[in-house]
Amino acid sequence: MVESLGSWWRSLTHRNDDDEHDADDDTLDDATNALLSMLPLASIVVDEHDEVIRAHPSAYSLGVVRDDVIIEDSVLQAVREVRSFGGKKQFDLTTTTAYVAQHTPKAGKLSTRQAAKQALIGQQPASKPTATVSRPNWLKVIVGKLSDNLVVVLISDVSESVRFSQVRDSFITNVSEQLLKPTQSLEQLADIVEQGGTSQQDVERNAMQLRQSCSHLEHMISDLLLLIKAQKPILPTADNRINVMDPVRVVVNSHREVAAQRNITIDMKGDESLEINGEAEQIQAALAKLVENAITYSKDGSTINVVAKANEGGTEAVISVLDRGAGIAIGEQSRIFERFYRGDNQNDHSGDGIGLGLAIVKHVALTHHGSASVWSSPGQGSTFTLVLPLAGE
Repeated sequence: MVESLGSWWRSLTHRNDDDEHDADDDTLDDATNALLSMLPLASIVVDEHDEVIRAHPSAYSLGVVRDDVIIEDSVLQAVREVRSFGGKKQFDLTTTTAYVAQHTPKAGKLSTRQAAKQALIGQQPASKPTATVSRPNWLKVIVGKLSDNLVVVLISDVSESVRFSQVRDSFITNVSEQLLKPTQSLEQLADIVEQGGTSQQDVERNAMQLRQSCSHLEHMISDLLLLIKAQKPILPTADNRINVMDPVRVVVNSHREVAAQRNITIDMKGDESLEINGEAEQIQAALAKLVENAITYSKDGSTINVVAKANEGGTEAVISVLDRGAGIAIGEQSRIFERFYRGDNQNDHSGDGIGLGLAIVKHVALTHHGSASVWSSPGQGSTFTLVLPLAGE
């Protein structure tokens, strides 16, 4: 990549004596503009006064340029060095993009019950900006000379690959720990039996720990297999027509006992006429993940609402799961559907998760030509919505 850019710069900056371009011209010819537009990188062209005369929109959103000026000192320094001494400079850079997050009004202006009611009927609470959050950008920068007066900065945004690597490393660590737990429990049980003289109560306690570890490992493997299955798009046929309330009812009824252990009530209502085309096992698994999450992050004694209805146009089934839990931080809401991502709002009931539940929900939605989304506000709870196209006549 560096060599090809170097060849491009050399050919671009080569001038014959009879070149019609004046040496002091700080404008770009059509060929240069066209070439910069075709490059899969964000480009910035800077004149001899350090003023930005051309910049890709990403240069602004990535926090390198503002008001036609380069605001990153390392980039500006590289531009000046290349202008003075020629050659190329290549380096890594981390910036932050700040943006104003939309947040719901605090209690008093809009109660939790009001927010929940609005969410249930498909309305979003009135929003206003109340917080500024930032997102890191990992960039690779190349700086080179275009002419005596002009310097070009090329920026490659590698943020997604860096974030994926971070999530992957976290996942590997998490899964490794989970794989070790059954082995450790088995070793402890073997030690107790081998030493002899231990009480039946000790044996039973260690056997129970081993069973729990194995159960969790089985659950994790099942999630991975389900995620793999939820990759192939579902084609509508006469054989895969499903009444929406059937999987909703199965999931809710199968989780009532678990919810009741923490005095949590699950309220269910929906349109019995809604039908979709899909894989029943996948739909049920996705809904189960949403209900399980709602139970996990809800407060003891609270209520979870599960609602299925048609959208306003009558073309889609909208299944919502609403809880009154701690909510999700604004800065994390765009990432919670990523594979293996786990937010900072973990509690005593969520410690064993590996971050696949909502990824499964997203992929089930996509394979069924639908979508998954979240509305959440810290302190007011969350509403997860699974939208699926209704079956045709």
